[in-house]
Amino acid sequence: MKTNGPKHKICRRLGSCVWGSPKCPSNKRGYPAGMHGKSRRSKLSTYGELLAEKQRLRAHYAMGEKQLRIAYAKAKLGASGSTPEKFMQALELRLASVVFRSGLAPTIFAAKQAVNHGHVLVDGQRVDRNGYLVKPGQTVSVDAQKSPSIATIAQNTDVVPPPYLEIDKAKCKVTVTRLPAADEIPSGVEVIRVVEFYAR
Repeated sequence: MKTNGPKHKICRRLGSCVWGSPKCPSNKRGYPAGMHGKSRRSKLSTYGELLAEKQRLRAHYAMGEKQLRIAYAKAKLGASGSTPEKFMQALELRLASVVFRSGLAPTIFAAKQAVNHGHVLVDGQRVDRNGYLVKPGQTVSVDAQKSPSIATIAQNTDVVPPPYLEIDKAKCKVTVTRLPAADEIPSGVEVIRVVEFYAR
C-alpha cells in the first residue's frame, strides 16, 4: 500500500479515516472508491482483519513496510514493558510523528517533508531523518527563518497535543516530557492486532 497517492482513497479502502479528518469522504462512504466499490465490500477473514489494521497503522504514520517491521522487531526484543506499548512508543516518538502530533505541521506528510528538507531542529541541531527517535526531555522546533510558512502554521494551530507533549507556540517548539502511555496515543488503531499479525 502506497501512501504517496490520493490520501482519501487510502481511507476509503481501509473503511475509515486514518488521520481523523472530519472532512474525509470515508466518514460518509466507508467503502473503496469506484463504481463497484460498495458492492465489493465483504466480510473479512481473521487474516484480512489483522492485515487491514496493520495497513491502517502504516498509513497513519506514513511508513513503509520495512520500517514498520523493524520497529516491531525492536519492540519485541526490548528488555522491559509490553511489546504493543513499546511498539507504539517507538512509532509515536519518531521525529516526523512528534512534528505532526504537536501541530508544527498540519499532516504527517507535511511533517515528513519538513524533516526531509532540514527545517526541523532537535535541541537546536538540524535533523533530517524522519525515523530519528526523540527522547523524553528533548525539544523539537521549526527553523522559522528557513521555513516561515511552517512557523506560521505552528503558531496558529488549534491542535490539542497529547499529554506527553508540551508546546510553546510562540517559539514554534515542542518538548517531549515523558514516554507516552498506550491509551494516550491518538492513532485510532488496535495495536494488539498489528502485533498479532506480525507474530503469526
